[in-house]
Amino acid sequence: MKTDSEIINSGFESIFSSLGMVDAERFIMLIKRDKFDYTEWQKKLWPAESVESLSGKAQKAWEQG
Repeated sequence: MKTDSEIINSGFESIFSSLGMVDAERFIMLIKRDKFDYTEWQKKLWPAESVESLSGKAQKAWEQG
């Protein structure tokens, strides 16, 4: 199991590698400014998807990637 610090570092690495330095910084600022609620965001992210369908999609992506 990863530590909290390892998860934070992985998250930052992912954000910076996909967005680049400037947009990653903007993303972080937007999250902080908007009082982003991750739990509420997750509830609304895929309202029409079941756990089983999301799991199947994740498995397929894992196998391809």
